[in-house]
Amino acid sequence: MTDLLAQLAPQRSTQYTDLAHALALPEWQLSTPGKQGVEARLVTLGEQSYIRCTLPAALTPGQQHELGTLAMTSAFFLCYDRIGERVGPFLQPLTTGFQPALSPDLIATRRYRGKTNELFTHFLCNVARFSSDFAAQPWSKLALLDPLMGGGTTLFTGLMLGAEVAGVELNEQDVRSTATFLQQYLQHERISHKMQPERLKRLGLRWRFAIGKKEPLRCTMANGDTRESEALLPGFKPHLVVADLPYGIQHQGQLLALLQEALPVWLNMLRIGGAMALAWDATRFTRDEMTATLESHVPAEISAPVFTEPPYNALAHRVDRVIKARDVVVLKRLR
Repeated sequence: MTDLLAQLAPQRSTQYTDLAHALALPEWQLSTPGKQGVEARLVTLGEQSYIRCTLPAALTPGQQHELGTLAMTSAFFLCYDRIGERVGPFLQPLTTGFQPALSPDLIATRRYRGKTNELFTHFLCNVARFSSDFAAQPWSKLALLDPLMGGGTTLFTGLMLGAEVAGVELNEQDVRSTATFLQQYLQHERISHKMQPERLKRLGLRWRFAIGKKEPLRCTMANGDTRESEALLPGFKPHLVVADLPYGIQHQGQLLALLQEALPVWLNMLRIGGAMALAWDATRFTRDEMTATLESHVPAEISAPVFTEPPYNALAHRVDRVIKARDVVVLKRLR
């Protein structure tokens, strides 16, 4: 048996510390190493918060690498309660070996109004991957879609992890500024890249990036209506779909209409075995209501059940005084 400690990721404010406390354990339970664990719980040592997990055997190199991709934990240790006659706990640092494809600075330095916390976005991407049939595949073999890309935080997170990414956004200025930011970032960091802007007849605009020389990372940003995602991104078949749905009670009617019209499009693009993770403001729109809404809009020819078992039913958390409950719902396409 092996005891592992995973330190919760440090945060800039109490608000985000609460976020890590709420979501670190569910993320761990869904992860590949976490699924091997016998027991996992939150503990405090030296005024620091950790997940403590008992594993049936030593971690493999692949499992250690997976630790480095987690969002809500940041440092990992083997834990010994006793060494000889000396009573611990004693901690032995673990090196994960994970190397991001692009620096996390890409995500952190992009600032815009309404930006979702970077670690929460990373968490959403992980939950989608862990819930899919592609959890054992490395990020470099996966394609990720954000059909409501906003300022690009999800796309940049996917690039950092090593995935091919694509996004759709209705606001032309948001897409232009995001494409400009990425180009300027790559130029500043002296990262080889090619950017190809395109004008799409009757649809909108599109920017394609190829980043790096050997096996380049690929990123596509499309300006247009998410209901036309298939036309905006022809041939793109994501393994994962991740989206942060519009917030605020004033958007509820718009949100329901959006899901009715866009969910079938997103599911049709999603590969069989792929998973979709959606975050929404659950302050006045409950999990049961969201689940019923999604299930009612899945096309008859597609099977995509909502995960309802633990820990999927324990992902709600407070964001601020306005969004008292944000939640996450996960679907998996079976056919």
